[in-house]
Amino acid sequence: MAGNLNTCARKVHVQQNLRYRDRNGQRRGGPRNGAGRPPKGPRSSERHETRAELTGRDPILVTVRVSKEVGNLRRRKVYRAVRFALDTAARRIDFRVVHFSLQRTHLHLIVEADSKLALSRGMQGFLISAARHINSEIVMSSGKTRRGVVFPDRYHASVLTSPKQCRNAISYVLNNWRRHKEDRASFANAWVVDPFSSAVNFGGWVELEDSPFLFPVRKTYERLHTVTPQTWLLKIGWARHGSIGAKEVPGRPS
Repeated sequence: MAGNLNTCARKVHVQQNLRYRDRNGQRRGGPRNGAGRPPKGPRSSERHETRAELTGRDPILVTVRVSKEVGNLRRRKVYRAVRFALDTAARRIDFRVVHFSLQRTHLHLIVEADSKLALSRGMQGFLISAARHINSEIVMSSGKTRRGVVFPDRYHASVLTSPKQCRNAISYVLNNWRRHKEDRASFANAWVVDPFSSAVNFGGWVELEDSPFLFPVRKTYERLHTVTPQTWLLKIGWARHGSIGAKEVPGRPS
């Protein structure tokens, strides 16, 4: 029996060619244009394209969409969960979250990364931490166990290469609540800038030009932990196109 086992040829796996012709002569299967799962809606998923190479000199505007099951992100418990995740991300040296905002269905970030790998690992760590804390907060508030996916799609990343792009992106992230008319909510009467963002950490507002201080906040308010920028574009360059008004309503970033 042992001799038979030693002389048996080892089975070799061969990748099958999935393309074939059916009875009518039509080609089926295999790689082709339009193959794969069809998209569901105009914003169903981020395309799996190769990320741009990064040099560490250019900031990146990032958008992340969340699962519908999570519900409205602009809640105190979700804010607290994301704050924990930002605290974790701030420990990295090669990846920095400079500006941030929570919208109802998505997150906006402006980040700096020393390389494409640093961006990938930094975002991965942030999103894993955010998802874990968001699920924990949902469990605590509802009493129901939740382990579902929080961020079902790839994040969208756009490299910012000019001062004007950076200024528009900062306005877009920090004033996005005005674009979505969240500033009309009752709680907004007491706020000049979006409390569900890092806007209170930003010193480039028109309203602060004659003041050495940031916007005052309530003692019970916990700021999001964002990091001081290191790139020239986010430190100095963006300001070449003027300070940003707290009531400015941004359009789509170019």
